[in-house]
Amino acid sequence: MKRFWLLFSQAVTVVLAGYFVVATLKPEWIHQRSTSLGGVVSVLEAPVAAPQPPAVGSLSAAAKRAAPAVVSINTSKAAPRHPRSNDPWFRFFFGDQDDQPQMGLGSGVIVSADGYILTNNHVVEGADEIAVTLNDGRQAQAKVIGTDPETDLAVLKIDLDKLPVIVLGNSDTLLVGDQVLAIGNPFGVGQTVTSGIVSALGRNQLGINTFENFIQTDAAINPGNSGGALVDVNGNLEGINTAIYSRSGGSMGIGFAIPVSTAKQVLQDIVKEGKVTRGWIGVEPNDLSPELAETFGVKAKSGVIITGVLQNGPAARAGIRPGDVITTVDEKKIDNVQELLTAVAGLKPGNAARFSLQRGGDRMELDVTPGLRPKAPLRRTPEKE
Repeated sequence: MKRFWLLFSQAVTVVLAGYFVVATLKPEWIHQRSTSLGGVVSVLEAPVAAPQPPAVGSLSAAAKRAAPAVVSINTSKAAPRHPRSNDPWFRFFFGDQDDQPQMGLGSGVIVSADGYILTNNHVVEGADEIAVTLNDGRQAQAKVIGTDPETDLAVLKIDLDKLPVIVLGNSDTLLVGDQVLAIGNPFGVGQTVTSGIVSALGRNQLGINTFENFIQTDAAINPGNSGGALVDVNGNLEGINTAIYSRSGGSMGIGFAIPVSTAKQVLQDIVKEGKVTRGWIGVEPNDLSPELAETFGVKAKSGVIITGVLQNGPAARAGIRPGDVITTVDEKKIDNVQELLTAVAGLKPGNAARFSLQRGGDRMELDVTPGLRPKAPLRRTPEKE
């Protein structure tokens, strides 16, 4: 009996020692489990691994944070009818005209728990019905709260509970080379995330909008992405994707987004007042060039030269003349026409602002009281997806 217990204790010791070695060096052998596949065969299956932090360089955290607040927008509007479509002779020669509703596709970004959505004006322009689909599958009909064609922005509203809301970033701190993500619904295939960098800042004179200060990115943007989000590596909204430069209709690595700083101002104006109000002074500005400086006898090295002044307009009443070079508006330095337009548009109509200018060799300051900017027709050159 004593010999039996000795053998038993030695065997137990060896087994425990072996278990300890395996548990230390090959723990996965112990934690593997057997799974029966339909009662036919059993396989060894590793346990479900605990979630791991994103790999270095991964943008998955930013996508996970921002994507739920990006929505798909489907629009429809009645097809235009020919004025003689009810004429029997017209139908005899030309047949029944197609009266199917026209469908549109775009994206949007939820920016408020109250249901406000930012998108592009050209996505919803003229639409009779606007359907919004969230990333979690919920759907709702949206109504247009207001639009701003001069920046190509629109504000919609939906009535749903527990809405995901994107965090607004600060587009003024963006730098060329910063990583960004474009999130939207290209071609209607479903929500898609693409990555790239900020290729350029302050792009203007593209003929897309009246007020242009675009973020250029090489993140792939395609038809259906309009109104979607351009976000930074933290998932914060930096811009609203608006247009692409393309010869084929698809992405060629040149996309444009409206900075969130512009979008936020438009959102606030539309929600508070139902429209966007901008200042206007009634001048014809041009970028300062040596030829224009010589023509008007100006010695200024920077600023925007005024080549025309509207009679009895705000600028004329304040004393601005053709040949004057505007250098600052309300203490903001002015170097080109786009900066002047943006600065003047940001002034509140009816409130005087200080303008610094140079007339010939003299520097002077004038108080100009801007009026309300009249609506202007849009110019559209690059393709709006």
